[in-house]
Amino acid sequence: MNKINANITQVRKKYSPQFKDQAVKRADIDGVPQVAKDLGIPESALYYWRSQQKKGGDSIENQKLQHAEMARLKRENMRLQEENSFLKKVATYFTKESE
Repeated sequence: MNKINANITQVRKKYSPQFKDQAVKRADIDGVPQVAKDLGIPESALYYWRSQQKKGGDSIENQKLQHAEMARLKRENMRLQEENSFLKKVATYFTKESE
């Protein structure tokens, strides 16, 4: 008996936030099992997307946009803190020079 050791790698599909939002809305109307079957996605994915949407109180797309904006603001905050620190050092230097 020969056993074939196949390296099977599962490819994880990525869905757009718009797709997820529309699928969840449709699942609320037609039911999760039917929508999952129609779209060819696991029911568990729909349940997860629904829970994420309820937890955030916002659409998945808006949650991602908010996370991106938060990251951008954190980067900008760090840059401004570095600039502020540099300006304080420059001000201290010139204060010592004028004395």
